[in-house]
Amino acid sequence: MIAALLCGAGVGTGLFLMVRGMAPPRPSLAEALAQLRRMPEPTSLVVARDSGGFAHRMGRPLAEVLLRAGAGVVIWPRVRRDLAVLGRNTERHLAEKVTLAIVGLLLVPDCAALLSLAGATLPVALPLWGSLVGAVAGFVLPDLGIHAEAEARRRDFRHALGSFLDLVVIALAGGGGVETALGDAASVGEGWAFDELRHSLDAARLARDTPWSALERLGDELGVAELGELAASVGLAGAEGAKVRASLGAKASSLRSHQLAEAETTAQAATEKMSLPVVLLFAGFLCFIGYPAVERVLTGL
Repeated sequence: MIAALLCGAGVGTGLFLMVRGMAPPRPSLAEALAQLRRMPEPTSLVVARDSGGFAHRMGRPLAEVLLRAGAGVVIWPRVRRDLAVLGRNTERHLAEKVTLAIVGLLLVPDCAALLSLAGATLPVALPLWGSLVGAVAGFVLPDLGIHAEAEARRRDFRHALGSFLDLVVIALAGGGGVETALGDAASVGEGWAFDELRHSLDAARLARDTPWSALERLGDELGVAELGELAASVGLAGAEGAKVRASLGAKASSLRSHQLAEAETTAQAATEKMSLPVVLLFAGFLCFIGYPAVERVLTGL
């Protein structure tokens, strides 16, 4: 009975999503007029550079249907920021999640079928629940590995941001304007962080927008708060003519101090983690040295 209900619910959900994707509901007149008056949202400043692999190609058709049906809400905002840092788009990530969910859904029933061919009998509920757990685990698994990788790239971006601030201060000290200093500083450096800075400044120039607003949007998309602080300071100089060269230099110095403290904390944590293997090695050495004496004492009794 439970198996029939679960199978019926799955088939019904699939049919609903297929119909919703192929024939979406028509908007009302008020929604259509509001859509015409709506200002276009700014495009993302982060460029997706990774084209994906086998899992992306396998799950791409179903992922496109799910996105048209409005299933993109299953990707949380934190995951979207992590994807932006890694240079991956939402469609690729959803395709990988769908592929792994299908693999998890089919893995347990296939193993149960192989066991039944070998002569083993399993309850019907066991493969069913196993397939559901495997599907959920496969759908959630891609979200778990990207956060640590995204945090590492954010640390790299903060290191590059400190160098960028130093270059901006040097350009301002040479008598250049704010926009000129930002463009010159971004054009000097190399790496993915400076590529993102150059792309955001070029997009702002083509859209006739201020460079500090583009930097603020880039900081929001990447989840780097220091970039938003830089945009606020530079915007104050560009809009009101404030002297920000000293404050930018102090910000660069504080950013490097924070990174140095973070590196020392990471090194100390790694040192503490090494203490347990050393203790275990010393205990094993003591056991190796003392075993003959203990064995002689016990046999002598």
